[in-house]
Amino acid sequence: MKQRTPGPFTSTVPIVLASASPRRRELLADLGLDFEVVPSRATEPAPLPGEKADDYAGRMARMKTMEVAERFPERTVLGADTIVVLGDRIMGKPSDPGNALSMLTALSGQTHQVISAFCLMTPGRTPLTRAVTTDVDMRASTEAELRAYIATGEPMDKAGAYAIQGVGTFLVTAIRGSYTNVVGLPVARVLEALVEGGLVRPRNS
Repeated sequence: MKQRTPGPFTSTVPIVLASASPRRRELLADLGLDFEVVPSRATEPAPLPGEKADDYAGRMARMKTMEVAERFPERTVLGADTIVVLGDRIMGKPSDPGNALSMLTALSGQTHQVISAFCLMTPGRTPLTRAVTTDVDMRASTEAELRAYIATGEPMDKAGAYAIQGVGTFLVTAIRGSYTNVVGLPVARVLEALVEGGLVRPRNS
């Protein structure tokens, strides 16, 4: 097995990632950070009446983070949540293949927003929550193409029923904003928060 090259940063405190997402885990590992994965057990309620999409994503990220922080009060905890927004419709993960088809059909040929919010909880500090938005343009796909994509199984655990970093890359024609935000974690903004908090530093510095 090829050994992973050390990333450019290193953790100065133990970090817990409150997410089971392999995409978020890989993005943090690429930075070189040492962390433990402890998926949050928090449920994901529906948006509140009149709640803005970025507020909803931030609320979900805080809920997931704080649930794990209560179990690990002496550790720094990072949680995140990603949603897809088309107009006033907020899309999470599809409940079944039919729901996935409904989402992808609505997104086809349109521009939508992907909002990823993260929450950083450090012992003795106030939780820090940020939300980042990326615009995504989708190609006009046929129903046959969408059904074939759904048959791969990839859409079923993805917000908006697609993965830009996977097979679903064929659906996307352009993005404006952070690519990693669409994957599930706005890496530059997360790193900025970690560095400013003294929680990570450049390796060998």
